[in-house]
Amino acid sequence: MALPKLDVPTYEVTLPLSQKKIKYRPFTVKEQRNLLMAMESDETETIQQAVGDILHNCSLTDVDIDGLPIIDVEYYFLHLRAKSVGEIVDSRYKCNNVVDDKTCNNIMETKIDLMKVNVEKSVEVSPEVKITDKFTVKLKYPDFSSVKNVLKFNNVNELTFSVIAGSIEYIYDGEQYYYAAESTQEELMEFVESLNQEQFAKIEEFFNNLPKLRQTIDMKCKKCGFEHHITVEGLESFFD
Repeated sequence: MALPKLDVPTYEVTLPLSQKKIKYRPFTVKEQRNLLMAMESDETETIQQAVGDILHNCSLTDVDIDGLPIIDVEYYFLHLRAKSVGEIVDSRYKCNNVVDDKTCNNIMETKIDLMKVNVEKSVEVSPEVKITDKFTVKLKYPDFSSVKNVLKFNNVNELTFSVIAGSIEYIYDGEQYYYAAESTQEELMEFVESLNQEQFAKIEEFFNNLPKLRQTIDMKCKKCGFEHHITVEGLESFFD
């Protein structure tokens, strides 16, 4: 006789950048074990692959995970983890307030509600970057596939160029649009590498101010009484 199958709850999340609505189920114990094994490997490429796989497996809506902006993938994973394991996580922070020339060092404990974590921008930077009087480059948020692809590079500069090249939507010279979809990765890389420092800095500003998962935590140290306003940002920060 076949064993009975348990009812599986389903949830829906609206991704902050693409505004896609995705229905999903919590991950299973087996899927969680595979994810934990990947994280224990401490290999970025293995972790990225495991995250992509678990999001794909748990999605009840047809969605291209690799094509989503990185922040959408992080936001989705945050919600999936919350509904699968628990919405509240315990976090600890050290009080660095100086009292009588000595650092307090008290360990403060708090709880973070993952469902209240927001996607925020430090500075609003236009994706249309005018690098010269003639040329404008239209950028898009890096997608998840670009992260996995750049992991093949060992050189930090090559990694940066690859992400930027993969995030170009089009180049406009005042008369004609040159769409990235009609160009090769090599041609886009060649364009990025041909920029001077000033032009490259203008493009870098967009990537330095990408949206991030962020939450501000207010807490008071029980030892010295100092009131902290701690900003927690980035997916990994919510699972330390």
